[in-house]
Amino acid sequence: MVIIPRITFWIAILLGGALLGIYLDARLFAGYLHDVYFHILTLPLGLVLLYAVVLVSRNTGRILARMGRVGDLPRMETNRLVTTGVYSCMRHPMHLGLMFFPLSLALILGSASFIMIIAPAEILLILVMIRFVEEPEAIRKFGDAYIEYMRHVPAFNLKPSCLAMLFKIDAR
Repeated sequence: MVIIPRITFWIAILLGGALLGIYLDARLFAGYLHDVYFHILTLPLGLVLLYAVVLVSRNTGRILARMGRVGDLPRMETNRLVTTGVYSCMRHPMHLGLMFFPLSLALILGSASFIMIIAPAEILLILVMIRFVEEPEAIRKFGDAYIEYMRHVPAFNLKPSCLAMLFKIDAR
């Protein structure tokens, strides 16, 4: 999967989720549209979650840029399998963070249907994308080394020690 279709995918799920959420809210959750207390609750939660998504994406992106590239490659491309740091305890740390991007937007918007229906569906879609697009692509790119990596490292890991690496703020 090349960079442009990935960007298109993210724009589609975020913008589509927001628009569908607004549409469904007007029909299913009209009471929440103008509920100030609901928005006072969801906005800060969404901002905190968005901060976490950005932090995880930045941290894992820097690791990949620093360790996953040999030679002159286009931006956001890798050609070296990274298996150290947070990648030693989970294969998809960036995706773990990005999975919560739709939910953070839903909370910021205060869209009840986006929060309860659409964001969970989009999280499932992201999991399917990882399984059927990202993993086969990594196997094609890295071959047996990635298959061996899959045997020893889970796709996601919620152990505190692994999450601490994921959220570590690196000054570089």
